[in-house]
Amino acid sequence: MRGASVTPDRDIQRLIEIMAALRTPGTGCPWDLEQDFSTIAPYTIEEAYEVADAIQRGDMVDLREELGDLLLQVVYHARLSQEQGAFAFPDVVEAITAKMIRRHPHVFGDDDARSAGIAKGMWEKIKQHEKLERASAREAAGLGEERRRFLDDVPPIFPALTEAEKLQRRAARVGFDWGSAGPVLDKIREETEELASEIDAEDGKAPDRERIAGEIGDLIFAVANLARHLDIDPEEALKRTNRKFRRRFAAIEDAAEGEGRTLADMSLDEMEAVWQAAKSNDA
Repeated sequence: MRGASVTPDRDIQRLIEIMAALRTPGTGCPWDLEQDFSTIAPYTIEEAYEVADAIQRGDMVDLREELGDLLLQVVYHARLSQEQGAFAFPDVVEAITAKMIRRHPHVFGDDDARSAGIAKGMWEKIKQHEKLERASAREAAGLGEERRRFLDDVPPIFPALTEAEKLQRRAARVGFDWGSAGPVLDKIREETEELASEIDAEDGKAPDRERIAGEIGDLIFAVANLARHLDIDPEEALKRTNRKFRRRFAAIEDAAEGEGRTLADMSLDEMEAVWQAAKSNDA
């Protein structure tokens, strides 16, 4: 599958064939042949973010392209696995279709299941069944028994802020939680005071950067907890602030350009004045 014979196609099989060609020793792409799961994983995460960005911007042209890039990541990982004799792309498709059918008996089940809808506790029963299946599959693959902690369902690969919110939400399911937002606010004040104490080192000692980093982490974790109690997604809240910062800083840049200057030419007071004007316009 080389040269002029390679043409675009709507069939997923063509993409699988292209990936196989890229990974063929001797004739494939040198860069692709050097890759493994660990080197490709960061690209997978990046592509998922770019899909989310296209959705956020409402750009359907970009979304089509980014979904293709994300699909390529799935095909890439499946190919790497196939080369190791573990599983291939059709196995991935079979696994997800089986899961979707199993999790929606009210859609794909018999007449009784469809008329009954989602029964109370059904989701937990289905997930428990899936865990047992996964354990059997691991045993069959010689991976040994998988010890699962209660928080292991929250992957550490998540962005830190999202991971914090999900860890807190899961711990709350067994009662490990503040009763309301008030105590969380108190905790934020406590963490702020502890951070200030670390920054203001006594006796002329240099601040301990490791301890300061730890206190900043504790403070952010507490803020994420407050957002959860107020039913606000902390990741989206921070994204919103990031967008606001971009808009207001762009106003400073526009003001500088309007006067034939650069950002470096502006004083902090000048920047602050434009920032406050932009803030008023944002309100």
